[in-house]
This record gives sequence, C-alpha cells and structure tokens, in this order.
Amino acid sequence: MLPDGGLPVVAVPMGDPNGIGPEIVVKAFADATLAEVCRPLVVGDAYCLARALKACAAGLMIHKVDRLSEAVFRPGFLNLADLAHADLHKLVPGTIQALAGQCALDYIRVAVKLIGSGQADAMATAPINKESLRAAGVPHIGHTEILADLTGTRNPLTLFETDGLRVFFLSRHVSLRQACDLVTRERVRDGIRQSCAALKRLGVSEGTLAVAGLNPHSGEHGLFGDEEMLAIAPAVADCRAEGLDVTGPVSADSVFHLARTGRYAAVLSLYHDQGHIATKTLDFERTIALTLGLPFLRTSVDHGTGLDIAGQGIASPVSMIQAIRLAARYAPLYSR
Repeated sequence: MLPDGGLPVVAVPMGDPNGIGPEIVVKAFADATLAEVCRPLVVGDAYCLARALKACAAGLMIHKVDRLSEAVFRPGFLNLADLAHADLHKLVPGTIQALAGQCALDYIRVAVKLIGSGQADAMATAPINKESLRAAGVPHIGHTEILADLTGTRNPLTLFETDGLRVFFLSRHVSLRQACDLVTRERVRDGIRQSCAALKRLGVSEGTLAVAGLNPHSGEHGLFGDEEMLAIAPAVADCRAEGLDVTGPVSADSVFHLARTGRYAAVLSLYHDQGHIATKTLDFERTIALTLGLPFLRTSVDHGTGLDIAGQGIASPVSMIQAIRLAARYAPLYSR
C-alpha cells in the first residue's frame, strides 16, 4: 500500500486499442461506485480513449497525469497516464495490427513501472490480442508471460474466481496432449504448494484444496488412465505429509460443484479448459483471472478483445468492473 494509507491505486492498462479494451475501460470508469473501493488509473492513449468515449457516449473527463499527485480521484474523471503513441490515426478498430500489439505491450510495461515506483498497488488488465502481439514481434503469448518476463518471475500461478468458486491451473496455454504430459508427480506437488501458499496470501486461511482428476472418474483405479495413481495421488500424499490441507484426486465432473457449494476452498485444475469451462459456465462475465507469484497482484477480465464488436460501444464492462474491484479487494492482503 502507498504510505498515505488511502484506498489502493489500481493501474489499468487499457489493452489492445483495436479491441473492446478502451470501451470497457471507459464504461467501468463511468461506474461511480469504483471510487468507493479504489483509486483507478488508466495507462493508455488519450486518442483511443476519446474515441471510445464517443462510441460509448460516456460522460467522463480525461485527466492526463504525469505523476499520481496530479490525479483527481472522484466520479466523472478518468485519470490517464498518456503514452501518446505516434501514428494512432492508423489504427483500425476490429483488426489485427502490429501497432496495436506494440501499444498494448507498452501499456503493460508502464503499468509495471508505476507499481515498481510505488505509484500503484495492483494491476487490472483489459484484453490483449495474441495475433497483434505476434505481428509486433512480441515473443510472449499473453499477459502472464509478459509480466513474468518483466518482473523476472519464474513460474506465476493463475487463479480464477467467480461467485465463490476459486480455481488454480497446473498448466495454461499448451496443447491438450502436452497438458496431459505435464501432469507429473513433481509438477502436481509444486502446484499444490503454490496454490496453498497463494490462498494464505489472499487471506483464505481455512479450507481444503482439492486436486481435480485428469481422466473420467479419476481413472477408476487404472481402468482408463493411470495418471491419478502414478502422479496425482502420490503428490497429494507428499503434500499432506508436509501438513498441507489438500485432497484428491477428485473427479472433475463433481469437484467444481463441490467447491462451489463449500466443500473445498479451491480446486487445482490440471489443464486450461478443465477449469475455464467450469468457471465460465457458472458466470462468464464475472469470472476474473488473478496472476499470483508476481511482486504485485494482477487481475484481469477473462474474455478476449472482441474484434467483431470493437468500436460499436456495445461491449459489456461487467468483467472489467469486477477485475478492478477484485484487485482493490485483495491488494492490501497481497502486499503484506
């Protein structure tokens, strides 16, 4: 937290400027209740935000700041660290462009610097586009990998939270075949340790972590798949011997429901879609991603850049609002 002890400052890099990021950001900032929980600061370009304000008919004043002390944190103001990129008139909403990818990367870099200098406490990110990043020559596939590189973080952990359900992920953006190969005793053991430590850091001091099974019905004792017997159950046993409150494998067709209804504090999902489907089916708009293990807390919307509707002013800001709120909620705990 900042020395003044006030509400946490949440840096909001506005995402790919050709996508819906600028629109959901301005709509989120139009929600006056955000000022009750945090001091949000956009990192982006005034040119793009002005265009989004017009598309969304949002009555906000863009207030450019060079330092936090210049910000006006009250309803009606959109405080902006303006990067003032050149050639922004060449941006075409709804398209893949190298310029858009470079801008998105620059917003993230500046947000990280703001946190590193003590001017912000946490980060809530709008969506970026993998193809635009690639067009710009960015060697990373998404936010998590970019932030890991910028902060020197070896193995950041992803947590999804929505409507009382918390889901960690053993692997992220890899093929399903590779994800199965990554289910080893060592990796599952490390994932359990990271997840338990993350829960404590977020103030979740009680409750059991459940490890999902990989195969249908957790393999039925080797009838169809032996990963549960050879990797998951031994890893759980190792961690229980260390004093960690963990159980599993629990069949993936029931573990998320059980966690949602209070049996477990969180679930360790073994691959991307296993946990994504569970959380997004429960509440797509309010599923928020948290990146843990970084020197700071980062939350994010869990939807894409919406290129098919970009520039129309119709994108829903619900996920962006929730991401900012969650960053504000957990930032004081995470910074301890």
